[in-house]
Amino acid sequence: MSVIAETLSQTEREQSQQFGRQLVVQARRGHRLQFAKIAVVWLLLFVVLGALLFLLRIDFAYISEHQGFVLQGLLTTIGVSLASIAIATILAFLGALGRLSTNPIAQGISSFYISLIRGTPLLVQIYIIYLGLPQIGTQISRLGYPTLGRLFILTALTSGILALSLNYGAYMTEIFRSGIQAIPRGQIEAARALGMSHWQCMRFVVLPQAFRIVIPPIGNQFISMQKDSALVSLMGVWEVTYRASRFARRDSKFMEMLLLAAAIYWVLTLISEWLQARLEERLARSTQH
Repeated sequence: MSVIAETLSQTEREQSQQFGRQLVVQARRGHRLQFAKIAVVWLLLFVVLGALLFLLRIDFAYISEHQGFVLQGLLTTIGVSLASIAIATILAFLGALGRLSTNPIAQGISSFYISLIRGTPLLVQIYIIYLGLPQIGTQISRLGYPTLGRLFILTALTSGILALSLNYGAYMTEIFRSGIQAIPRGQIEAARALGMSHWQCMRFVVLPQAFRIVIPPIGNQFISMQKDSALVSLMGVWEVTYRASRFARRDSKFMEMLLLAAAIYWVLTLISEWLQARLEERLARSTQH
């Protein structure tokens, strides 16, 4: 009887596994079909959009002729975004520690920074850093401190990176704070019971897990920053938007060049989203193991 029971149990397990595989195959087939339908819709939209642009007499030859010049600004756009998100991550981490601290000075500085930056437009912040700080530097130099005054006179590129870093750091502070608070309290208490100090607990227990949580939102912020980096073109930084606008103003080809810039940002966003999805999949697999 036991042999029969084991045989029946094994047969049921095999049938269950086969049924599960069939469900997986059907689900994948359904996803592929849905993806194909969406691709067809996209293709039709591209055809309609292309026909509309053709009827509006958009000069595609002009776009093709000058696309190389505009694409040369892509490295600057990516460089500004990478540098800004790196500094913003550090600021956000420090800001989150300040928000979670019981020290009133740390809390006060952090809350003031977040309120000030989040309460003012990014464009105004860029102008203050690029145009306002040199005025302060000039006044300091007149007071007899020229070395200190020169520190306030920044290049356009440095001003853009600083403005983006300060702005995104304030918004990303809440991401880090939420990630740190998402760690179960029991793990922290267990670490303290083992004799770890507060900073050892943060370093070895809390932060490694918190960074896994905040990486996807940071990726979203980086994608947004790539588009907001176009604002540094107002200061004359030779990135994608600035290069496109030069020919647009010179030859009155605003629609052609701005469409080219928009297409470059769109492709850059699609690539970044794909890379972010791959990173999230790797993080999910590593968490499961």
